[in-house]
Amino acid sequence: MTTEEASSQSGTVSIDSHDTALCIIPPKRSWPLFNRLRSLYDKAYEKWPPHINLVYPYARVESLPRASELIASVASQVGIDVGKVRLDATDVFSHRNDNTIFIYDSDQERTSKLHDLRKNVLSALGHTPTTNYCMHMTIGQSQDLTSSSHKFLLEKASQLPTVEWIVDKLYILTRERMDIDGDAFSQMQVWGAIDLNTFSIYKADLSEHFDKSNLLMGTSDGIPEAVRGRDSFVNYPYTFLGEGKWVSHQPASTQMPRDGDVSSLTIASYNVLAEFEYPPSKTRYPLIIQNILQEAILADVLVLQEVTDDFLSFICQNDDIRKHYRFVSNGPPNQGDIEPLPSHLNVVVFSIWPFSWKWLSFHRRHKGSMIVTFMDIGKKYGRIFIPVILSTVHLTRGLTDGSVSSKKLELQAILNHLSENYSQNPWILAGDFNITTSAYTIDAAFNKKAISSQTVTYLKGLENMLKTARLVDAWTSARVQYGDFMDFEQDFERQTKLYEGEQGATFDPMVNDLAAESVGNGCNNRPQRYDRILVKGEDFLVTGFTVFGRRLGYLQERTAGSASDSEDASKNKLSCASDHWGVRCSLITNPSGDNISVGDASKLSAPVHLSPAPNCLNDIHKLKSCLDGLCVFPSEADITKRGDAFELLKNVVLESRTVTARGNPTFVIVPVGSYGLGVWTTASDIDCLCIGPISAKTFFTLAIQRIRKAQDRGITLRRRVNAHSGTMLELEVLGVKMDLQYCPSVTIAETWPYAMRLPTTDPIFALPTQTLAKLKPARDMYYIRRTIPDYAAFRTAYHLIKYWAKQRGIYSAKFGLLSGIQISLLLSRVCKLLSHEEMTVSLPSILTTFFHHYANFDWGTQLAFDPFFHKQLQYIRTTREPMAILGFHPPSLNTALNASLPSVRTISNEFKRANALLLQEDMTWTDFLGATQGSVEFLSSFKTFIKIEAQFWGVSLAKGSGFVGWLESRCVMLLVDLNRRLPNVHARIWPARFVDEDVSDDETDYQGYYLIGLNKLEGSNEESTSRDDMKSMVSSLHTSLQKFEGQIRGDEKFFDSNSSWMSASLVNRSELGRLRLDNREWGEYTVDDEFDEEEEEEEEEEGFGSDDEDHRGSEALANRSKSKKKATIASQSARPEYSGKFRSSADVINRIRWDPNMDSGDYVVGYEDRFLGTKERALDAWKSEQTDEEFIPQHRILYFKRKSDGIIVWDRKERRDTVFGSGISSMNVG
Repeated sequence: MTTEEASSQSGTVSIDSHDTALCIIPPKRSWPLFNRLRSLYDKAYEKWPPHINLVYPYARVESLPRASELIASVASQVGIDVGKVRLDATDVFSHRNDNTIFIYDSDQERTSKLHDLRKNVLSALGHTPTTNYCMHMTIGQSQDLTSSSHKFLLEKASQLPTVEWIVDKLYILTRERMDIDGDAFSQMQVWGAIDLNTFSIYKADLSEHFDKSNLLMGTSDGIPEAVRGRDSFVNYPYTFLGEGKWVSHQPASTQMPRDGDVSSLTIASYNVLAEFEYPPSKTRYPLIIQNILQEAILADVLVLQEVTDDFLSFICQNDDIRKHYRFVSNGPPNQGDIEPLPSHLNVVVFSIWPFSWKWLSFHRRHKGSMIVTFMDIGKKYGRIFIPVILSTVHLTRGLTDGSVSSKKLELQAILNHLSENYSQNPWILAGDFNITTSAYTIDAAFNKKAISSQTVTYLKGLENMLKTARLVDAWTSARVQYGDFMDFEQDFERQTKLYEGEQGATFDPMVNDLAAESVGNGCNNRPQRYDRILVKGEDFLVTGFTVFGRRLGYLQERTAGSASDSEDASKNKLSCASDHWGVRCSLITNPSGDNISVGDASKLSAPVHLSPAPNCLNDIHKLKSCLDGLCVFPSEADITKRGDAFELLKNVVLESRTVTARGNPTFVIVPVGSYGLGVWTTASDIDCLCIGPISAKTFFTLAIQRIRKAQDRGITLRRRVNAHSGTMLELEVLGVKMDLQYCPSVTIAETWPYAMRLPTTDPIFALPTQTLAKLKPARDMYYIRRTIPDYAAFRTAYHLIKYWAKQRGIYSAKFGLLSGIQISLLLSRVCKLLSHEEMTVSLPSILTTFFHHYANFDWGTQLAFDPFFHKQLQYIRTTREPMAILGFHPPSLNTALNASLPSVRTISNEFKRANALLLQEDMTWTDFLGATQGSVEFLSSFKTFIKIEAQFWGVSLAKGSGFVGWLESRCVMLLVDLNRRLPNVHARIWPARFVDEDVSDDETDYQGYYLIGLNKLEGSNEESTSRDDMKSMVSSLHTSLQKFEGQIRGDEKFFDSNSSWMSASLVNRSELGRLRLDNREWGEYTVDDEFDEEEEEEEEEEGFGSDDEDHRGSEALANRSKSKKKATIASQSARPEYSGKFRSSADVINRIRWDPNMDSGDYVVGYEDRFLGTKERALDAWKSEQTDEEFIPQHRILYFKRKSDGIIVWDRKERRDTVFGSGISSMNVG
């Protein structure tokens, strides 16, 4: 006889089946409350509905009808009345391997009725009830009773709002087994129910109680479908009422959508760093709230990550938070009727605007995105209002194969969800993306085999996903347009040590103590830009971006009996508020949906299209190794040496003690040029600009005195240069060559460096043209520094481009070729335009795009300028400018005024050659830069040369340098003349001197050569040239060379036949002999006690500042040698009398034009044309407005002449002025 038969005969029903259960199930409306925690913490969530087991295990499936009848019969006889169940308490069961956290009814009277019910049920089935029954509803499991995670979960369960209902049914569950895609699953389904009021038995509607879709996890493109339940609910924010209570804010059913008239929007995101130890410390909470409530940081919408129950309860108590942010996605869990947050790490949205939200679950527990719909912000499509959608982001952290794969799936889930459900809506994605951005960290992890090559590809693919979705990175967009001012608050030297992808970091273990604690040592301690705000480009215009939370604060634990707030804060620890910085961006919405323009000038700018680097060039390590092998990067010793030299110069010149009454320094000294931009090499000088309140003459008098007194400290004055651009001191400090210039401006000095943040139109820059010209290098430099999206990539790219330009012989501004500022402008323009269109571009791709773009650039018709700075470009290009590379700030814009048609043609050809090389298969950066010097190729590329020979045998090296520098500056004039006379001949000058191979550098006499290669211009008539044409061409060449010789030898100021000589001749390649580049260092000068104090009144218009070693000859151009002055003084028996300071040409123009006693039509202006020599123009036709097409800088004015009698009334060279009677008079004094 079987056990079943025996039980049947005895009236006993076996209860040994784990496939059935008799339980109490709460009403369906309360399920979400329990399931939000159960879905994350209860391993049986997908198999069981929320329930309280009465009997488990229960009767076998085949015995369920009989067991149900027995229970109903007993219930009708006894008259069971369970009444209410109220789940209001929390406890834990401890097992061998884990613990069960549950909620239960703490009222003994109510629980006793459940015990009686269970006793009657068991009796009806023929069993004796046990005494160890404990009614409970499982919430989750934990591993260790002593762990903080267990205690947090226990507290979370205790914060569930009390749920109460009348028990009127007993539910019978059976296990349904199923096979899905080859995997076995089971669910407890409702088989039937026993009504305790009617004592009837009926089969329940299964769909009413349980949803099979929790197990049916279909996939789409490999992305698991989000778990239903939590996702399907529309949630509404909480708002704080006057009664001191948070309540859910649900819009009235009759409320119509708004018109979306909000024109601007500010979004902030902040990872506040959760506390992981129980009980949680509140010491950082005040600092976090202080950061959020900064007036400049308050936003319309605030997205917080890593929010815990404890922190949310704390922040919701703050009056200022409640006043500003009226709507919060989740209410404070310490309010009895509000449920806790589902996870320990949560995302919470604060807003000044009402909204609704849904939860999008990811494939991993605790991970998802809040999809927020704003009811007042959006755009209109006809009469249809389309609201803005915000997706919160907090992707899986870490740099492992698994975590990066999870990031990919999570980000794809967000983008797929938005594309499928909100394709027409404006999007905002904000939060902690946890995407590793540091190239150093990624490379180190790959080299240590911590990640695979597939993971490296996935990381790059994440950026491509965002680009494909047409999302704009707010930080990048704001930085390239307006600049990132956070660099002013950090040491720029530290910025120069960043690697690619570390610019704009929001997680920086190098300066943030909490971030350092979280990552420890190793490759993970590099800065990362984890936190981002992304927007749909066609729907928003980014107008600003701010990083906040960097300031340190004191941690103070406020507990009962603690010290008062006035306690000395120094006794507390200084710390950051979080391991992340917060980010905030301001946006302009586009309600009409029309395209938003950033400025009319962008239409004039040649677009930059990405030209990705091929695999053979895409390795950053090989690129940097190539540059390391060429000794391009300075060593740590070089960096330290120059840093010490710069500090010594500041200490000597400023004496480190002069301050204003308000405590601000009267003077500031800042590096400009290549050193200030951080792209210097060991061959570069340090260009310095001092800004102060006194006159230039007084400053240099004091500076020279102090420098001489400090000679024993390693600082030497080598030369004083008086150029049109002003006075400059050439120094040697600790063996480092330095140039010092001065700009007189009280307001700029006292507001430094804040003045560099101000727009060009700010009244603080209402300064004289001369002052603006001095400030221009610093202003341009700061603009480039703060707007480059990835400074590390820019710096490395700059070094490679400059090395390439030098190797190819196209780097020398005085020969009309490229200069340091021009490379900076051309490269920064490409970097910014690429970043604005692409998410992230690698360093090799920046370089290949750079060469591709300028290889196809039409220099004759197109302007190279930054459309983000010149939004309304007013520059008018003249016909005398074959190349236009525009800088940023006034007074001058075009940095390529020295360019000629031949030099532009040379530059263009070299860009085309470089681009062709980079397109070759198996090209390497070493092969690209060339193993041999470009000068060798230059000498072998031409059959015919113009040889300009320069000889000097004088004793004054200063005079020799002046002669050589001046001769170099005149070579452009020869190129222009050659192009005019022989338009079908291409003339290319090599921008360096050659000497005979066997000449020693120690020889006192000097003989060097400048070579101009000549060949037939490509595209000209290919037919062989006739003998007559050849004769005519040679004749034109000789005429041009004779004219050039006459101009050089005829200038008595710089050419002295007693100590120097020059000649220009036409030679064949075979006649050159064996040549090498000249390594002689010109300019090893000493300065005697006397100086030439004479200064020019007119300032030359400067660009970025002298970039490096390339500038000395041009500066010496206007320098009057001391020996010549002594000879002049010695030969004169009488000294001319001065009648006051020599009046400037601007004064003369104004006097003639406005003096009623003078006829302006009777005067002409004599000026020096850069290419044609001395020219004249009627004074009435003279243009003083810089934007005028015919504008000529006033420092080129040589004289003013009266037409009626031919008398020169003002002569710059002789310093004679009969208009005002200034300068040198005609009277001699014995």
